[in-house]
Amino acid sequence: MRYRLLYFASLADLAGRSSEDVQSTAADPAALYAELAECHGFTFAPTRLRVAVNGAFTDWSHRLADGDEVVFIPPVSGG
Repeated sequence: MRYRLLYFASLADLAGRSSEDVQSTAADPAALYAELAECHGFTFAPTRLRVAVNGAFTDWSHRLADGDEVVFIPPVSGG
């Protein structure tokens, strides 16, 4: 399946981009993040991230569909 990924903050820095389209057999965000962590060197545990699919926050076991937009949101700080 093809997914559109959006990255923010430190994840964008590690990936070297703010978005990308990927082909993957991952069926849920947890499996997709594991693939991306290996590829881009992401070090956050999934428990430290939020995940959204097609603009809505969801859980890590959400069933993905071809063409979904997936966003992994790392912890942020600021003031």
